Amino acid sequence: MQFRLAALCLFVVSSGLAAFTQILAQHDVDDASQTHIVKHYHDGHIRDIDAIGTRKIGCNRGIGNWYSLESQIAMGKDYARQVESTSRLVTDPLITEYIRRIGQNLVRNSDSQVAFTIKVIDSDDVNAFALPGGFFYVDSGLILAADDEAELAGVMAHEIAHVAACHVARERTRGQLMNLASVSMMMVGGPIGYGVYEAAGFAMPMTVLKFSRGFESEADFLGVEYMYKAGYDPQAFTAFFERVKSLEKRRQSKIAKAFETHPQTPDRIAKTQKEINTLLPARSEYTVDTSEFQEVKAQLNRIENRRSGIENVTRPTLRRRTPTEGEPKLPIPDDKH
Repeated sequence: MQFRLAALCLFVVSSGLAAFTQILAQHDVDDASQTHIVKHYHDGHIRDIDAIGTRKIGCNRGIGNWYSLESQIAMGKDYARQVESTSRLVTDPLITEYIRRIGQNLVRNSDSQVAFTIKVIDSDDVNAFALPGGFFYVDSGLILAADDEAELAGVMAHEIAHVAACHVARERTRGQLMNLASVSMMMVGGPIGYGVYEAAGFAMPMTVLKFSRGFESEADFLGVEYMYKAGYDPQAFTAFFERVKSLEKRRQSKIAKAFETHPQTPDRIAKTQKEINTLLPARSEYTVDTSEFQEVKAQLNRIENRRSGIENVTRPTLRRRTPTEGEPKLPIPDDKH
């Protein structure tokens, strides 16, 4: 009897200990799942940060891309002329040189195979866009909307990524393939068929900058890599879009531009955050803001204030003239008739 009682006690204790051990083990697993483990890649592909600048990320000509770099530059140059003929550019050297310097630093830390021409458009829209061949435009509204230099760099890096990965050329190639499948020119075949299709006079509208979901996700991925390599805090990219998204309802006309060509859906923001946590090793220091950025914002505000003052001064005003003595008075219109 005593033996059975002792055995029963031992069983209860051992069972409790096993259960307790299992709970601890599960707790350790849960803790591990909350810890972001950074993976390192050295395969020369898109996740290999050390290989940025030498990686092949989609610009090679083939069935997925019928455009050479030269043809992309020519395409972008044509559309750049259209943009500049219908836009007012900022010419203040303090602003333009600063934006060029930020942009060129990001380009140097990217996979781009083309040189960039970077200009600032005088517009309240919170937006930026890069045309094929490296013709890059930043709206002044974007500069004013960013809280710091890292936020601005994040948006610019995203646009640079579209050019670095030849997204316009690849998106357009897909469209050509789909169109050619339904016309007789398909008999010409492949890139030659594309040449005939172009000769027919089909122009590319600016809506081509509305990329597929996959290309937008890839630009997010590459953009945070580029800003990280350039020394910026990659968290600024998601922070900016989360903040601007919350302002979208209050300033729809201006904020919406930022999401027309690259809408930031919640799942994309979450995916980008996960990639930051698992791909980019944490650094002790990042560039977040600079005095130059704040001075550029202040200069833009001064320009806006001066312009508003001039517009107020030059705006025509109406003054009612008092009739002189003996001059008949004009009848006052009756609102009832």
